[in-house]
Amino acid sequence: MNRLITVVGTGTGAPVPVEVLTGARLVVGGRRHLAAAPVPADAEQVVLGALAPALDVIERHVEKRNPVVVLASGDPGFFGIVRVLVERFGAQALDVRPGVSSVAAAFSRVGLPWDDAVVVSAHGRDLRTAVNVCRARPKVAVLTGPGAGPAELGAALRADARVLVVASALGSPQERLERVTPTEAAARDWGTAVSVVLCLDESRALGAVRTVAGPSAGPARWALDEGEFTHRDSMITKFEVRALALARLGPRLGDLVWDIGAGSGSVAVECARFGAAVTAVEKTLDGVGRIRANATAHGVDVRVVHGAAPTVLSDLDDPDAVFVGGGGRELPAVVTACARRARRTVVVAMAALDRVPAARAALTGAGFDCDGVLLQSSRLAPLPGDVTRLAATNPVFLLWGVRPQALDSEGVAL
Repeated sequence: MNRLITVVGTGTGAPVPVEVLTGARLVVGGRRHLAAAPVPADAEQVVLGALAPALDVIERHVEKRNPVVVLASGDPGFFGIVRVLVERFGAQALDVRPGVSSVAAAFSRVGLPWDDAVVVSAHGRDLRTAVNVCRARPKVAVLTGPGAGPAELGAALRADARVLVVASALGSPQERLERVTPTEAAARDWGTAVSVVLCLDESRALGAVRTVAGPSAGPARWALDEGEFTHRDSMITKFEVRALALARLGPRLGDLVWDIGAGSGSVAVECARFGAAVTAVEKTLDGVGRIRANATAHGVDVRVVHGAAPTVLSDLDDPDAVFVGGGGRELPAVVTACARRARRTVVVAMAALDRVPAARAALTGAGFDCDGVLLQSSRLAPLPGDVTRLAATNPVFLLWGVRPQALDSEGVAL
């Protein structure tokens, strides 16, 4: 098969072989790639900027059956140009020769395996997804871009116990790796040579031996028994309620979830086990301690904010989803504040039925589609004589609001 477009990964130290460029009628790449490659004197050159004009030039040469070479950074099939070339010309037209990706190079420089790392691109994308992944996972590689570099990432992660490794100009004589705190990163102008940023919780950076690469597959079970959490006087969201709340919240990697009036933090912990970044708001000091203890016991990161909603919410980043499990008389104001900020959904659990109308009005008033259900369950309980009875739990009304046609960072309906 005659593959007219050869895509060569470069930029992490490996030179472009002369034979790859021999006979090329068009060579496309970044300025530094073109300057470093032995481009034939009679070949047309296109500096990559906006993709559409470059693709049009490539198409003209392909129609004439002219050999084309595209120079790209690292592995062009990994968050690279291969995707758009396949969409335009088909996989059968490409001869892809990958180099070492910037992610692989950066992890090799710091001496860490990366089969358990999460890789997220902030290049031309919403930085918030990368930030939330960094909050939730101990080993993350962030591919950066204009307006989404180490400074912006550091500014968003100031409150998180993370170290940023900023890798610049990988594979060149100017290569540089710097370990900085998020605050230090936020105070710097990093220029345009940044290749990738590693965000690490160094106490957990080695990770466990893995069978499947990338982020973990998520919890094998959820709606954990109340006995798996430290709590006070049964003041905990029961597992039946938690199961439906999790289904409506839909926590996932890249999301930020608020747990308001978190109590023991059982909902916060379960959302974090699904991969979401979580902020738990709790007004009691002993509750703050329990949430932190439960998060540690389940091996997840939960940011705990000591204070009362809605007052403390103004200092928090906008969430994708919110669970409100407390609020008392302030519940309508809390739900209103959450509904104004939530990108996707708000779920409210109430034992007092007379608070339902105000909470519902707060959700619908913010433009949410609203629904709810009264949960009444009875659990098996032993009786003397080796017999079993049904023990009723307290009924709880679960209300949820969903923002119509909410879209994720990729523009896909949630």
